[in-house]
Amino acid sequence: MHRRLADLEAAQLRRQVQPLLSQGMLLTDALGNQLVNFGSNDYLGFGSQPLTLSETGLDRREATGPSDQGVALENTIRRGSGASGLVCGYSRFHDELASRLATLEETEAAALYPSGYAACSGSVTALAQRGDLILSDALNHASLIDGCRLSKAERFVYPHGDADAVEALLRNHRRRFANAWIVTDSIFSMDGTLASLQRLVEIADAHDATLVVDEAHATGVLGDDGSGLCAALGLKTRVPIRIGTLSKAIGSQGGFVVGPQVVIDYLLNHSRPLIYSTAATPASVTAALASLRSISQDPRPREQVRQHSQRVRAGLRQMGFSTPELDSLEATIPIVPVRLGDASAALRAATMLRAHGCYVPAIRPPTVPPGTSRLRISLSAAHSEAQIDQLLAGLRQLRR
Repeated sequence: MHRRLADLEAAQLRRQVQPLLSQGMLLTDALGNQLVNFGSNDYLGFGSQPLTLSETGLDRREATGPSDQGVALENTIRRGSGASGLVCGYSRFHDELASRLATLEETEAAALYPSGYAACSGSVTALAQRGDLILSDALNHASLIDGCRLSKAERFVYPHGDADAVEALLRNHRRRFANAWIVTDSIFSMDGTLASLQRLVEIADAHDATLVVDEAHATGVLGDDGSGLCAALGLKTRVPIRIGTLSKAIGSQGGFVVGPQVVIDYLLNHSRPLIYSTAATPASVTAALASLRSISQDPRPREQVRQHSQRVRAGLRQMGFSTPELDSLEATIPIVPVRLGDASAALRAATMLRAHGCYVPAIRPPTVPPGTSRLRISLSAAHSEAQIDQLLAGLRQLRR
């Protein structure tokens, strides 16, 4: 272990956690330096806000009934859920959250997981069985990759975004398998690129395959209702199983899967991370309820973060960086990568931006392929125009 850690150190790939105090869009490091946070996935700014029970939209008298496990009469939240959801950890708050997620996603039901990672890995592993085929995008999130690897199904990893490769694989191999599953992120977390969902839907229909889409970075950000890329493209009814997280735009913690009732019932009986994990805490569930209510009632935060993304991308284009066309949907995504090549270049750039008062993480292998180390700028509706100005000024220093 010492030798392997030393090798990582020499390659500038060793990772370490650092204590940071977060307040709004500001971070304070261990030395007392204050930095504007451009590393968080809190796209709508909900995660940095205080929470009161009234924001959830629940009737307080009903919520504080004698059988509820979430709230005491003085309007405080119980610390833990105490058990797996299938034992006694599933409160009426959990049930309300599942119901609201199913309504938002226009599906029959939803299953709640303790994390987005568990939702991705646990659902794919449970759904795809021996004798099935999984086709997985090369740049899928690690949680989807692990779910595919843990499954007993046969797996093909297709080149990133290559719908033609998916079609060819199904044309050549589909008849050998009982079921076929196409698994993809909707927004790819390190690139901010979009899956070719329209093509994938058509291919799935033509070859009797089931499309499973992880909307982790799209939920709350895209679509007129804030439910993600499937909504933005008018494909919600054609993508039967969708996965999401409560820890990004929703600003809480946990994950979910939405789909037909039979799929959710199946996961409740076969998905080990769901069955054997303690249920999400009442505090995180009520925070998610408050955010879902805000998403349904107020489109301004998602419009704000889209405008921030377009402004930052326009600035990068002026500096000579390559970014999507500004009239494209991709240009509104709050994940803005700045590719710099090797790990040392990315670390130097992150250090320069830190000196300019901006926290932008350097992303290195194995999170991204070798030679593609980058800055990953993550934007939030809670960023002020002055903070965006500060970021752009810092980025200009990198070009000198």
